[in-house]
Amino acid sequence: MRIRVVDAFAERAFTGNPAGVCVLDAGPWPDDSWMQSVAAEMNHAETAFVRPSERADADWDLRWFTPTLEERLCGHATLATTHALAADGKVSGKVAFASLSGILTATVADDGITLDFPVNRPIATPAPDGLEAALQAEPLETYVTGELRDLLVVVRDEATVRAIDPDYDALAGIIERGNLRGVVVTAQGSEYDFVSRFFAPSSGIPEDPVTGSAHTSLAPYWSERLGRDELTGYQASARGGIVRVVPSGDRVYLKGNAITVLDGELFV
Repeated sequence: MRIRVVDAFAERAFTGNPAGVCVLDAGPWPDDSWMQSVAAEMNHAETAFVRPSERADADWDLRWFTPTLEERLCGHATLATTHALAADGKVSGKVAFASLSGILTATVADDGITLDFPVNRPIATPAPDGLEAALQAEPLETYVTGELRDLLVVVRDEATVRAIDPDYDALAGIIERGNLRGVVVTAQGSEYDFVSRFFAPSSGIPEDPVTGSAHTSLAPYWSERLGRDELTGYQASARGGIVRVVPSGDRVYLKGNAITVLDGELFV
């Protein structure tokens, strides 16, 4: 069985966020425990499994697994999957995926791949106890982000975002007590409109390199703050990645590029 590693939201190899991509034949899903084991073996933030769909409203069925659990929504692995399918000549133009987050579409063009995702609007919430100590940074504003239930934390400036060295055990405790998925830290950028970082130690992802789904809340937040609809975000992880965003009503368009860095055979 063929499996690939694709760097998503990347302008060159070994940047952006690597995702495993496994394109399956039509038919039933493999056993969930097998897909979870493959994701753990790959040990990337996400491994995507995709199969031809039998639904009238979708071309493909898509699922995402972290090393420890199945996710409801993942941007970078959707981008990586679309890139892999396009490279094989299996998709062109617009493609629809059936997922746990409903029907998601991706559009392939010469200048990148655009994802059409549901918005996750930030809702103001008090900062959880211990957050400042866990991040070692002062939270200026805190929000919960819709159905994704990330904690969106606004800090003073880009330098603060880049300098954060969290206490992962303390952060995991905050995430678990709040029934959260992860913590997004953000500030206005200098070269880019905004910068961010994403931490999800409870999901087996201490720091995610580039998190497309987190931009479904970052996009409406910064659009309102900056008064513009077309924005460019930079996720300031060690690998780094660029996400171009356009919020539009109850949807968010996320655009980026992807590069295949490994193409191999999975023995099962």
